[in-house]
Amino acid sequence: MTERKASGQHRLSRDDWIAAALAAIADGGLAAVAVEPLAVRLGATKGSFYWHFENRDALVDAAIRRWEKETTTDVAEEITSARDAPASQFRRLVTGVIERAEQDRVGPALLASAAHPAVAPALQRVTAARLNLIAMVLRRVGFPPAEARRRALLAYSAYLGHAQLAHSTPGVLPATRAGRRSYLNEAMSALTSRSSA
Repeated sequence: MTERKASGQHRLSRDDWIAAALAAIADGGLAAVAVEPLAVRLGATKGSFYWHFENRDALVDAAIRRWEKETTTDVAEEITSARDAPASQFRRLVTGVIERAEQDRVGPALLASAAHPAVAPALQRVTAARLNLIAMVLRRVGFPPAEARRRALLAYSAYLGHAQLAHSTPGVLPATRAGRRSYLNEAMSALTSRSSA
């Protein structure tokens, strides 16, 4: 939380700087995280930045870890602790992550910098965690481990494609709530249907 200085100005917290870094990534990619422009955006001095972070790399790392927690770790905790039926868990997982993907402008920006040394390990962790979560839910639905893993890869590929469309060409996605619900129902049905062969 931000604190108030005696002068009436607020003292920026570490979280304020991280939020500003995430907004910069969303707006301009990883290269947009620069101390001076962020300080100007926040109405602060560089001294405030250095009070909380050793350097820009430390801020970038903290921002990426925040994004990872909010978009992956928190979702995994929510789903794994749920006590509802496996089919309901799968539905909640799919609808929840699709809604988040449509709002998450940081993820696509990080994907554009996937080879960056600060980003690559985080994307590897996030991808592994997300695939493991989807596979776990599909095992709960009743698929054997190998098939659950294959379907998880298909589901995650569809998720990445949906996220890309939502940010680059949103007009191709269903515009109405009913259309969106039908679209997601078809996707979930395709991911969980069992072959009759």
